[in-house]
Amino acid sequence: MASDNEIQYAIMNGINFAKAKGEKKEDPNKVKTKARKKAYQTGSHKSGAAKHKAEIRQRVKNRASQRKG
Repeated sequence: MASDNEIQYAIMNGINFAKAKGEKKEDPNKVKTKARKKAYQTGSHKSGAAKHKAEIRQRVKNRASQRKG
């Protein structure tokens, strides 16, 4: 059971329910942001909106005015 001092401290200062900080683990197999962005821009992650935008980008890229040379 908590002592009177601890109870008084909690009443006066409040109780912090923040998550305890732990070690961050780097996963070597984790997909980097650039790869995820590429998947979104090409529409390969099954999103209808992303596929539509990718089609529009492809049409713009294939226009004669956008080609180099």
